[in-house]
Amino acid sequence: MNPNPLRWTFRSQFVLGFVACAGLLAYALYVQFVQRLLPCPFCIFQRIAFAALGTVFLIGGLHAPLRAFGRRAYGALAFVPAASGAGIAGRHVWVQLFPPPIPSCGAGMDFMLQTMPLTGVIRKVLTASGDCSNIDWTFLGLSMPAWSLVCFVVLAGWALHAGFRRR
Repeated sequence: MNPNPLRWTFRSQFVLGFVACAGLLAYALYVQFVQRLLPCPFCIFQRIAFAALGTVFLIGGLHAPLRAFGRRAYGALAFVPAASGAGIAGRHVWVQLFPPPIPSCGAGMDFMLQTMPLTGVIRKVLTASGDCSNIDWTFLGLSMPAWSLVCFVVLAGWALHAGFRRR
C-alpha cells in the first residue's frame, strides 16, 4: 500500500473516514460517561451528523464502486452530513462566542422529543439555550465544538477528495 493516504484506494480512504468518525464518537462517549461532561442539544446533533457521516463512509468503503460515477456519488453523499455537521458545529461555536443575554437551560432532549415534533425540536435546538454557551473543555485553545467543526471540514474535504480524485 502506498504510504501517502492521499493516494490510497477509494475503499481504504472511505474506511479510514469511517474509523475517524467512530473514534470521534467513541471519544464523545468517553467524555460523557467517564469524565461526566454532559452533552448539550447541539452536541447531540453533532454526534448524529458524525454517525451519519460514518455510516456513509462505511457503506461506501464496503461497496467500493469501480466506476467514477459511484465513487462521486458516495463522495457527494458523504459531503451532505459533513456539511450539515459543520453548520451545526459552526452555530455552536457562534453561540459560545456570543452567548444569549439571558441564559436558560430549557428542557432536555428526551422531553423535547416526546412533546414536540422533530422540526420543532430542531428549531428549538438551533435557537440555543444557555447551556450550549458553556465552554467546559478545551484543547490547544479550542473548545470541543470548534474541534468538531475542524473535523467536519477535514472529513468533508476527505470525502470529496476520495470521491472525485482522478484514478
